[in-house]
Amino acid sequence: MDKKSIIGIVLIGILFFGFTIYSSRQQQKYQEELAAYQAAHPELTQPVVPDSSAVAAAPVVESLGAATPDSTRLAREVAVLGDFLAAAKNAAPQEIVVENDVMKVRFSTGGGIVRSVTLKDYTRYGRQGERNEPIEMFVPESAKFDLSFFIKNGLNNVKVNTSEYTFTADPVIRTDTAQIVRMRLPVAEGAALEYRYVVYDEATPSRDYLVDYTVRLVGMAPYMANQSSIGIAWSNTSYQNERGFKNENMYTTVAYRVPGEGSIDDLSMSEGAKEEKISSSVEWIAFKQQFSSVLLARDDFLYADVAYDTASPDSGLIKAFSATMAVPYTAQTEQYDFSFYFGPNKYAVLKKIDDAQGQSLLLDRLIPMGWGIIGWVSRWLVIPVFDFLRQYIPSFGWIILILAILIKIIVSPLTYKSYISQAKMRIIKPEIDALNAKYPKQDDAMKKQQEMMALYKKAGINPLGGCIPMLIQLPILIAMFRFFPSSIELRGQSLWWAHDLSSYDSILNLPFSIPFYGDHVSLFALLMALSTFGFSYMSYQQTASAQPQMAGMKFMMVYMMPIMMLLWFNSYSSGLCYYYLLSNLFTIGQTLVIRRIVDDEKIHAVMQANAARKSKGKKSKFQQRYEELMRQQEAQQRAKRK
Repeated sequence: MDKKSIIGIVLIGILFFGFTIYSSRQQQKYQEELAAYQAAHPELTQPVVPDSSAVAAAPVVESLGAATPDSTRLAREVAVLGDFLAAAKNAAPQEIVVENDVMKVRFSTGGGIVRSVTLKDYTRYGRQGERNEPIEMFVPESAKFDLSFFIKNGLNNVKVNTSEYTFTADPVIRTDTAQIVRMRLPVAEGAALEYRYVVYDEATPSRDYLVDYTVRLVGMAPYMANQSSIGIAWSNTSYQNERGFKNENMYTTVAYRVPGEGSIDDLSMSEGAKEEKISSSVEWIAFKQQFSSVLLARDDFLYADVAYDTASPDSGLIKAFSATMAVPYTAQTEQYDFSFYFGPNKYAVLKKIDDAQGQSLLLDRLIPMGWGIIGWVSRWLVIPVFDFLRQYIPSFGWIILILAILIKIIVSPLTYKSYISQAKMRIIKPEIDALNAKYPKQDDAMKKQQEMMALYKKAGINPLGGCIPMLIQLPILIAMFRFFPSSIELRGQSLWWAHDLSSYDSILNLPFSIPFYGDHVSLFALLMALSTFGFSYMSYQQTASAQPQMAGMKFMMVYMMPIMMLLWFNSYSSGLCYYYLLSNLFTIGQTLVIRRIVDDEKIHAVMQANAARKSKGKKSKFQQRYEELMRQQEAQQRAKRK
């Protein structure tokens, strides 16, 4: 690791902390503007985060009764809404439970909604800190799905919000591949709003987590007021599923896709509230966590307003989500086709969910694998290798070990070139020392640099030879950084003392919290930091022997990086720390092996032969122009000094 590498790492660190401070100030400014906006528009409200104690104590009920209305209010409702809607407004809701191999879905006739979804194959951390509770996609009491439209009543138009009414339900229809739930909201004689939900029993993961949702307007056209759209309001509040609130909150947001775009958008991470108005059409909206609730419109939404509000870290909740959309309506409209996805952010599942034309919906982009080349490395290298190894190896510890070995083999030519570059720098050190002694004054820096570049060219040395291999490996390291915390496969997988490779491993819980570090000691993070120190110390010894000016950067090279890694990764995935630990150990081993097989005298002989051959040839036009430019700059500096 040379001087330029260290400077690059330091600059990255400075940019990281600078961006953190900038984001914090921007968030504070946003909160002030949002508060002013809400004060000026009191009719707009954010979704309410339920009190955690109330949620925990709330009993599971099969019938949600309503108070019996008095005769005066009932007569008024009949006059405004008609007999059918007035009766539906005061009926007692009931629940319908449908389940397949991977999830249990509870429907409520109150509003005709999906009231809760329980995933059978996944668990979450409970109040006692153990992963022993099934995943609930959202708090049942917070679930809301509302269609709003206007119907005619004489000369007046009456707004109907389906969340205020109780639907009537048919018996569940069971076929060989699915279970069908039908609910109906009568509006008038021969006119009704009908919901049809399909829960699949197929052995296809992408279908198992999918709930098709069809809205039919049966005989409604004569009763619908003149309107161009039907509104949709969807909201719920998600539980905290992982051990660390902060890390889970980083991946919890609202995401959406604009039709035709090659990527998705989201509201990004915040510890407060955020909202966004999307004026273009939207293909789907996701309340994204490590398990996502996604609403797909098969014919797109006209627009969407999305928002979230973050719960307090000790509430047992993460975020309260909300989305307001609209779909087009004409007198000829008879049906809307939607789908819900309630399931894990699993790449192999999400990438197979297509639209009606068989085109990818890009739901796999809900998994934060990085942008550009980093995302390519994750999709085309890390995930395929990981999935292939999982077919034959049950232990994730062994899988990560083999993955680390394979990647080290792939980048070993770069490691070798980096070592050779540093060896060449070490060999020409006496000549560099001679140049430093020849030009001790700062005024001669230009001439010294010119002769040093000529020396590098003569010896066949690329000054960036030690840095370029590191830059090439950087996308792989970042891809791993994104892959391990978001990999659903690592949840609940144990290795030695780590009981969950997707979360941090704690061997000691502290009675206090250390800033930037946390309130626990992660052994994998500590071992990873120690291995980073060992590799940094080895690199410093090799670099300092070739470049004396690096001696003054010993603290930055040897101590600063391990300390930063320890602070950053103490609350990160133990699987990620384990991988980085293995990567450091293998790199140290590679370096020791290369040291034994590389002969400095042979390298020196090759360098001399190359120099002799180049000295007989003509200078390139670029080299001639470069040397002429250096001479002109040196002449200008002399003129200024005079």
